Amino acid sequence: MSETPAPTAFPGVTPAESQKMQAAFKDIAERSQKLLQDFAERYKADGSQPADPMGLTQTFMDFTAKMLADPNRLVQAQMELWQQYMQLWQLTAQRLMGQKVEPMAEPAKGDKRFNDPAWKDEVVFDYLKQSYLLTARWLQGTIKQVEGIDDKTAKKVDFYTRQFIDAVSPSNFAMTNPQVVKATVESKGENLLKGLQNLLTDLERGKGKLAIRQTDMKAFRVGENVATSPGKVVYQNDLMQLIQYAPATAEVYEIPLLIVPPWINKFYILDLKPENSFIKWATEQGYTVFVISWVNPDERLTKLVFEDYMKLGPLAALGAIEQATGQRQVSAIGYCIGGTLMAATLAYMAARGDDRIAACTFFTAQVDFTEPGELGVFIDEDQLASIEEMMSKKGYLDASDMATTFNLLRANDLIWSFVVNNYLMGKDPFPFDLLYWNADATRMPAAMHSYYLRNMYQNNLLSRPGGIVIDNVPIDLRKIAIPVYIQAGKEDHIAPARSVYKATQIYSGPIRFMLAGSGHIAGVVNPPRAKKYQHWLNETDKNPPTLAEWQAGAKEFPGSWWNDWDKWLSEKSGAKVPARNPGDGALPPIEDAPGSYVKVRVVE
Repeated sequence: MSETPAPTAFPGVTPAESQKMQAAFKDIAERSQKLLQDFAERYKADGSQPADPMGLTQTFMDFTAKMLADPNRLVQAQMELWQQYMQLWQLTAQRLMGQKVEPMAEPAKGDKRFNDPAWKDEVVFDYLKQSYLLTARWLQGTIKQVEGIDDKTAKKVDFYTRQFIDAVSPSNFAMTNPQVVKATVESKGENLLKGLQNLLTDLERGKGKLAIRQTDMKAFRVGENVATSPGKVVYQNDLMQLIQYAPATAEVYEIPLLIVPPWINKFYILDLKPENSFIKWATEQGYTVFVISWVNPDERLTKLVFEDYMKLGPLAALGAIEQATGQRQVSAIGYCIGGTLMAATLAYMAARGDDRIAACTFFTAQVDFTEPGELGVFIDEDQLASIEEMMSKKGYLDASDMATTFNLLRANDLIWSFVVNNYLMGKDPFPFDLLYWNADATRMPAAMHSYYLRNMYQNNLLSRPGGIVIDNVPIDLRKIAIPVYIQAGKEDHIAPARSVYKATQIYSGPIRFMLAGSGHIAGVVNPPRAKKYQHWLNETDKNPPTLAEWQAGAKEFPGSWWNDWDKWLSEKSGAKVPARNPGDGALPPIEDAPGSYVKVRVVE
């Protein structure tokens, strides 16, 4: 007579599976208790936290008052929504009876949340999807019809309404996501247990804040499988290390190339891996490439200001490059905020008669902030005061706060997709070098960041002649008369193309504007061998006032724009000379590229 199996704590699972689940619950309970204790102690130590740091309560109260001022329009909008619901019910009923019907609402192109076939094939999930899409469309349309709202408030309400809409998508909940339902049934709930453990791991990584892993953070190491182009650090100060890369050709252009990346992110977005490295490609075209690697500032550097970034950054680099190569003039690239800095630096140099930069390229760089895109919704007096209060405690803006801001701009891709994958499906994130770089965030010194947000984003002073003064020099961008190449990304959500284009109406020298396919990263990092995307050029003698007018006369070209840029810059880079190796000049190498500054991490 066979023995009766011992009862398990979980019906329908084997004793071994039950034991595994009990161990998981014990682990979850212990870690949760510790996290709660740490949170309570930290909250007590920090004092009361602002309940509404973004000032959204008053914004939405004002908006609601305007909306309720026209009750007839509100009632009409609600009736329209109910009519759409009724029509969807009818179509769903017809489908249940075997009839073929056309959907009322379809996801936008590129919306990956509803890619699983069940969202279309299963009637219940199709109904959930369409009901959500109809409601989302109705809500966004309704708020745009409210009258009496200033443009800034309207954009703020629209942005945060979209955050709410994205958050309540049925794809984000276990019982309304067909993939999660299937995984839960097949694994007998193990996916949800693993997901809860992943959630606790991310809370522990963020020391109480949710630091969502977007990739396998252990799969990459800076200098080992990313940022691997050979070179040497030949100069450093408290703010940056200057890397000189090894030549890839027997001869190089006489005029070296200095790249000034943003300090909001790390420079190795331009050197992720050999096949898409802009730095490696530039050396292969015969340029002597120097790159600034900014420090990841801590409490010691809290008083750094924008002027320090100019003096200790590109200006210090110019002197070092002359020592390293014997060449006084260089060409330069400024990427994003690095481009904003370069514009201010060029104007400063022009005012002082300094001609050491012969030509400059701008990657997705804004200098006129009248249309800064969705980042503008974070810039008003209440929010700036809140940011400054946060920075005053440590002397810098924490890297996680910066990362959250940028992730919100693409919440479905950079937040909710990982919530589903990591916490609902219980999977580990896939190794992806770009997302590893994205998570390798940097801090912002308080004084510099406050200056940048207030003078550029809030008051748009950089674009006004004499609007800002650096080292007693009034900055006038109109004095920039050297040749300039401006790149913008057609789908850039951080530095919108129409905002970047405004620089063409400011600089006084010859300007070549190029519009690249894709966005803030892929629009820049698009090597010719990839044969991806496209770019547009307009061979007009004078750039028209607006991007729309420029586009009307532009011609589309397939693939990367890098070759066009190379043709432009090579003509301005002098004759060919024997290749220069790091250390050949007056500056002995300090350490191998990518240096030590870039390896300082905030969150592992």
